Amino acid sequence: MPPTVFRADAQHLDVLAPLFDGYRRFYRQPSDLAAARRFLADRLAADESVIFAAALPEADGLAGFTQLYPFFSSVRMRRVWVLNDLYVAPGARRQGVARALMDAAHAFDGRRRRGPGDRAGQRLRAGALRRPRLPARRRVLALRAHAVTAPCLRLAL
Repeated sequence: MPPTVFRADAQHLDVLAPLFDGYRRFYRQPSDLAAARRFLADRLAADESVIFAAALPEADGLAGFTQLYPFFSSVRMRRVWVLNDLYVAPGARRQGVARALMDAAHAFDGRRRRGPGDRAGQRLRAGALRRPRLPARRRVLALRAHAVTAPCLRLAL
């Protein structure tokens, strides 16, 4: 059964914070659950990020999350969103969670940006998600590097 993806808010902080702390530990940061919760609460309260969370029907807790941060594009002359964080809990991997979160990020503003430069970005994103031979850390690094450079992950409001 596919994961359920929803936009997280302050009521989800207690289940989101441990997942965010796991994400930070993945990048060799020290565990600090209270600081993780506070960071997410601050971002949500100030409207500085959008967080999508995923849950699997047969599992307790959240399976993964993605966090988008705003910045402004001079070319588009508007606010755009960058997918900065994507994490799937180890027990929920290879069940379509990352793809569902990426799809939610793309659909965030209700429109998909398509253009000649976007197709290459879509192929890169799709390849990074499908490449099973890469170790998990390298797949995540490829996705994070792609998020910074690929127009397909910039979502204008």
